[in-house]
Amino acid sequence: MCPSNLEILAYEPTPLGNLCLRRRELLGEPGTVVTEVTLNNEFLMSSYHTASERALASVALDMFNGQDIQVLVGGLGLGYTASEVLASDRVGQVEVVELLPQVIDWLDKGLIPLADSLKGDSRLLVSQGDVYKHLLDPPKRRFDLILIDVDHSPEDQLDGDNHLFYMEAGLQRTRLHLTKDGVLGVWSYAECSPFSDALRQVFREVRIKSVIFNNTHINETATDWLFFARGQK
Repeated sequence: MCPSNLEILAYEPTPLGNLCLRRRELLGEPGTVVTEVTLNNEFLMSSYHTASERALASVALDMFNGQDIQVLVGGLGLGYTASEVLASDRVGQVEVVELLPQVIDWLDKGLIPLADSLKGDSRLLVSQGDVYKHLLDPPKRRFDLILIDVDHSPEDQLDGDNHLFYMEAGLQRTRLHLTKDGVLGVWSYAECSPFSDALRQVFREVRIKSVIFNNTHINETATDWLFFARGQK
């Protein structure tokens, strides 16, 4: 039986396990309602802590000069990265590639907090697919920004595979999808030296940014990590 402050919005099986979208009022902050996602009963993301997801977009935008910016976002989630990109009037189009059709359905049904603003922006295109496969295939077009927020970290992947994307060979293929001064940004909950080293082998400039916040779910200070890279080596 669910607690009275918890509402299950969706619960469904996926190839990655049981996916749950829920809404609840924070007991410690009456009146504050958050939307959360769990996978196999493990916490995945929340509308309460979004600073690093938004920073993934804002830092990448600051690193790129120009107008009519073309953006590829890997992973829709609750939509905070895509929303932050769309907040810039320099952005021409945002293409989001999401692996799970269930997550896209949440957007279509208006179940996530940013659904109305996202669906109301004509610059947004959301499609179902594997963004890693897309980036490892030969490019059909090039993007100014590629922002990836799919796995927990380069060494803790949702599908359990040691994915080529995070290795030098995969990053070489990914770079072909970027314009000359295009920026790659990757979200992670942990620092990862092997991934940083691989980025430095492929790109001319690499920046690593930490985002520190108070994780009220566990009452501890937490740190997310953002990896940015641009320019041919």
